[in-house]
Amino acid sequence: MSTRKITIDALIDAPVESVWKDYTTPADITQWNFASDDWCCPSAEVDLRVGGGYRARMEARDGSFGFDLEAVYEEVEPHNALTMVMSDGRRARTTFESAGGKTHVTTTFDAEDQNAIDMQRDGWQAILNNFKRHVEAKPGRS
Repeated sequence: MSTRKITIDALIDAPVESVWKDYTTPADITQWNFASDDWCCPSAEVDLRVGGGYRARMEARDGSFGFDLEAVYEEVEPHNALTMVMSDGRRARTTFESAGGKTHVTTTFDAEDQNAIDMQRDGWQAILNNFKRHVEAKPGRS
């Protein structure tokens, strides 16, 4: 397994409490957890505690391909940080930093060995950008 780490980030125009909620609530996860419009996330499960499980179903909208992303939470610090260990042993740590009414979200994850680093970075960044759009589009937010 690769020991390379990849970091992505976004500045979201919403308070950290709202960003945290939208990042960890299954009904919200299904609205943003995909990299492009030809994919979807039809289901998500979250047991938000150390040792709790995370599962998100990712599918091509045309039904041609799908997979489950499964992980166990290793760190849960509400409104601050989450670390997940994916089923293949790779880790992903996401931090939430309040920045004057906005929230800076940063994810650092272990690269996998099957796809190019740039492809992995671009895919994860696209999902985070989709998350940003989802949060900011909610009523009462900028």
